[in-house]
Amino acid sequence: MDPTQPVLGEQHEMSFIDHLEALRWHIIRAAIAVVIFATGAFFAKDFLFHDLILGPSRPDFWTYRMFCRAGEFLHAPSLCIDKIGFVIQNREMSGQLTMHISTSFIVGLVLGFPYLFWELWRFIKPGLYPHEQQNSQGAVFFVSVLFALGLMFGYYIAAPMSINFLAGYVVDATIENQIDMQSYLSTLTTMSLSCAFVFELPMIVFFLAKAGLITPEIMRVYRKHAIVVILVIAAIITPPDVSAQIIVTIPIILLYELSINIARVVSRGRTASLNAQLAENQGIA
Repeated sequence: MDPTQPVLGEQHEMSFIDHLEALRWHIIRAAIAVVIFATGAFFAKDFLFHDLILGPSRPDFWTYRMFCRAGEFLHAPSLCIDKIGFVIQNREMSGQLTMHISTSFIVGLVLGFPYLFWELWRFIKPGLYPHEQQNSQGAVFFVSVLFALGLMFGYYIAAPMSINFLAGYVVDATIENQIDMQSYLSTLTTMSLSCAFVFELPMIVFFLAKAGLITPEIMRVYRKHAIVVILVIAAIITPPDVSAQIIVTIPIILLYELSINIARVVSRGRTASLNAQLAENQGIA
């Protein structure tokens, strides 16, 4: 038995210090997992940088090749990206070493996210009622899946489009785009991680609906307002390129519509449960 997890019947006897002790061990285990993943990423330098990080900076990247195929199919050669108009460089003596360490840590956090959430869930779960625990089964799985889908969407769709747009934007032909590596890395990670967290919308709605804080009716009433907010979010996480903003906006709107259906199912379940409990209480009375 995990010493950091109290026996169900003893949960009410845990003091504030006991909870802090339990949380400390969850944090320690999560930190160890991140360090392990970060260490693996650090030693996989060639794959990490040449294939993963610098992939969207080359015209042979998977996304650009798919655009070329789409251009051939649609007879639209303008879709084909055969050149990325910038050079990535490092301007600080210790810049590449610092970047290597920081990037490895970011990759460690990303790869360790499912375990991080699992440890957080293990800390929160004992404080829930049995029916709340039952209703929240699979939370770690679905949160991890949505995070991975959002991360892939950001890495393969949103980030390459942003990088290609910014690389090709010039105010004068005599100015060359020589991009600092930190700037490039910041754009790539911001786009990818932003999409990863935005894709958690259905799970956020699920928990809010379970708590009775949101209903499908409210989400339908404020659908137009939500679309405006989504457009603002898309504008923030993408460059001022209309095509990129549309491509990012569409899946978020679909996620919002999916969230409405999730809230509807959850609300029906809550109503049925409340009616059953009311009938039981009346029967006892």
